[in-house]
Amino acid sequence: MKTIPQSSRRDFLAKSGALLAGSMFVHPVSEALNLWDKPGEKMKIALVGTGSRGTGMFGRDVKRVYDEQITFVGLCDKNIGRATYAKGFIGVDCPVYTDFDKMLTEAKPDVLIVTTMDSTHHEFIIKGLESGINVISEKPMTTDEFKCQSILDAERKSGKKLIVTFNYRYSPHRQKLYELLRAGEIGDVTSVDFHWYLNTSHGADYFRRWHGYKKNGGSLLVHKSTHHFDLLNWWLDSDPEEVFAYGSLEFYGKNGPFRGKNCRSCAHKIDCDFYWDVTKSKSYMDLYVNNEQHDGYYRDGCVFREDIDIFDKMAVQIKYKNNVQVSYSLTTYSPYEGYRIAFNGTKGRLEAWIKESQPWEEKVEDEIHLTKNFGEREIIIVPQGGGGHGGGDARLKDKLFKDPTVADPWRQSAGSRDGAMSILVGIAARNSIETGKPVKVQDLVDIPLQAKGRGA
Repeated sequence: MKTIPQSSRRDFLAKSGALLAGSMFVHPVSEALNLWDKPGEKMKIALVGTGSRGTGMFGRDVKRVYDEQITFVGLCDKNIGRATYAKGFIGVDCPVYTDFDKMLTEAKPDVLIVTTMDSTHHEFIIKGLESGINVISEKPMTTDEFKCQSILDAERKSGKKLIVTFNYRYSPHRQKLYELLRAGEIGDVTSVDFHWYLNTSHGADYFRRWHGYKKNGGSLLVHKSTHHFDLLNWWLDSDPEEVFAYGSLEFYGKNGPFRGKNCRSCAHKIDCDFYWDVTKSKSYMDLYVNNEQHDGYYRDGCVFREDIDIFDKMAVQIKYKNNVQVSYSLTTYSPYEGYRIAFNGTKGRLEAWIKESQPWEEKVEDEIHLTKNFGEREIIIVPQGGGGHGGGDARLKDKLFKDPTVADPWRQSAGSRDGAMSILVGIAARNSIETGKPVKVQDLVDIPLQAKGRGA
């Protein structure tokens, strides 16, 4: 495998007259990704949102691995049962709250972690920033352009910092793609083919949960695809300019042959391929089922509920400020899970087929195919990272909690601008589907778009 030279680091956003009149500058990456500058002192963390992501990835895992660097000072959730269970599951002795404002006042955290339902992220991010603390938000940063603008305004006014946790950037094979593109291995990128497949297990699970409603997650173009759009923005080192999309709901929801309130109470358990027995998971029983009486949320909702309103197939065309064209699709009922991507350039083609989950034997390494124009193909082997999201979770959390000041040569840390640009593609795509018209990203928020040099 050939050695790829490390890319030089540049400012995230050039400070120029391109800024809109009256706008304050959103933190550049060089500033935004160090949330802690007191070596030797423990970072005091408060967590709002004690669902599976909060209690697991940002709860128990953080407590176990980074106990010498952090201490939890408060847990908050609107569901007192989940919050109480989370305290024992994570293994902390901090207070539990249902009143978020009270937690901020009493616990006095240094950093707030937001892992609530997507549509409420903005409420807690803004309150955290306004209270004078830095914030870590689970993706997506929020679900529409108006909430996005409110977050950007709050960060500018507060002088504090927001990180959005794009763990996909940290996986080894995605980093290798970034390195190859930065090294100019295929010349200037002209177009990208990017197709993501969710299987009938993971994909269906979005339709069981609160994600099945646009009002909660903004559709999968925002909740799930924000990962993919962030990767595109990061890989291409440019801002998305215009989006046109198609999407529909034709498999799940009202299209299904069976219907019930949830799997446990359903009369079609034997016949339905999507029957899922939540009682086989002790953690889900303890966290969700045993606390349904507090908010009425069913973790095992029927994937064929008639009021589901998100899309289950999506196709998006994106034009970037640097004139790169992207064809993207998301399918939610595939027999395997993963994606195919190909970068077409002036000197060749860079492509990969990453299988994240499939019914056949899995590999322990990923392949990237580099084919030069008028040349031969080179296969680059990238060992898979251990842990969640292809090894990205552990590397992301090391940066956040173990050594926040460590160098970031591949610009994997993501601030509010990255968070905004990723969701704005999904928001523009959703708006395009609903209106039948192309949507210009610049019309959504007040961030000036850049054609090149976003931070590579």
